[in-house]
Amino acid sequence: MTASQSPFGIANIRLFIAFRVFFNCRFYYPVFTILFLDYGLTIEQFALLNTIWAITIVLAEVPSGALADVFGRKTLIVITSFLMVIEMLVIAILPLGNSTLIFWGFLINRVLSGLAEAMASGADEAIAYDSLVVEGDVKDWPKVLSVQMRLRSIATIITATSGALLYDPAIVNRILNWAGSSASVNQQITMRFPVYLTLVLAVLACITALMMQENQKDTENNKEKYSMVKALEMTWQAGKWIGRTPFALAVILLGMCYDHVLRMIVTMTSQYFRLINLPEASFGFISSAMALLGLVTPKVAEYMVGRFSATQNMLWVAAVTLTGLFGLTGFFPYFGILPMACIFIGLMLVSFFTSHYLNQVTESYQRATVLSFKGLAFNLAYGLIGVFFAMLIQYQRRTFHNAHPLWIADNIKNLAFKNAINWFPWYTIVVLSLIIFYCGYRLKGKK
Repeated sequence: MTASQSPFGIANIRLFIAFRVFFNCRFYYPVFTILFLDYGLTIEQFALLNTIWAITIVLAEVPSGALADVFGRKTLIVITSFLMVIEMLVIAILPLGNSTLIFWGFLINRVLSGLAEAMASGADEAIAYDSLVVEGDVKDWPKVLSVQMRLRSIATIITATSGALLYDPAIVNRILNWAGSSASVNQQITMRFPVYLTLVLAVLACITALMMQENQKDTENNKEKYSMVKALEMTWQAGKWIGRTPFALAVILLGMCYDHVLRMIVTMTSQYFRLINLPEASFGFISSAMALLGLVTPKVAEYMVGRFSATQNMLWVAAVTLTGLFGLTGFFPYFGILPMACIFIGLMLVSFFTSHYLNQVTESYQRATVLSFKGLAFNLAYGLIGVFFAMLIQYQRRTFHNAHPLWIADNIKNLAFKNAINWFPWYTIVVLSLIIFYCGYRLKGKK
């Protein structure tokens, strides 16, 4: 088939980008933690619920990829979008006052969110890449990834800024006064506004998913394979293929090494910003500023995959990551935001490179399954480092409390956090060295 002049002339490519924006850019992200707490949950319940979320993703990740390859990628994407609608609807209508009901409501929300994340992982990317194979030129995939990531960054700036502003009742009341309204709202009302807006995005994600078209030939070929046994068999075969394909294994392992460390740091940005003397009111704007990096980084990554080898790009990511991690340990007032920018850049480069190289070496029939293995590895490592970090913090707190029993709790907490952050660059060097040694051995003599 004649290649399209532009990959964006392909309907599925445009829909893939739109789906990623609607599914991932959520208005409540800048107030994620305090949203749970303002509904009436405790910090311990918040931690438990997000552990359940991570476990759900790990358990559903690979089977969902295999089901996408067997039953059809569009089917999984549609299910994903409807799960997002239900997930947001649950907390949008959840009544306040009953702590037990609130906990169970958020538990349902976290399980549905985990299932949606797992099902979305790989299926949308696979259907877009296969459309490019049939209707365009696969060499344009880096360009597609670049545009997708940049548009997501623009959308994130909009959703993060507006979501944080609408969450604040003082700002909403000020807007109402400017509009000449005598109405007044409180925190219990405004905290639902980001949820309502994200519910609208979920509906748009549903519409986008329903508009996608899957390759009819592949769908017909798979009709006779509609069984869970076949899905499990494909999962096993994809796992064996990864094990027999050193390059694919290296991409997953190296991506996992960087991703779980960088994501762990990103989840703790608010505490880090506090300790470098940044006012809390600035956190939302800083998050938007970090998202601006997404307008530039994907374009740089697009150039890098054309200019450098996979090994060279891995070394570039190592340099950016370690620069950021060592920079964080200084906790430099105000200027400490610069190493955090390296963390965000590193995370975007990892996402771009792993998608590009894995799609490049994976056959269409198992693409979604292989991408789900990547998601499984990333989320499993992220869950484990979360447990280890919590144990390290607890150990540091106990040590400092025993050594300085008269210190106030906040001082001990902050010092424990700083000491724990100091472990990250050295941990990364050790894990990265082991993975490079193993991958170097597996790739020896391979091209």
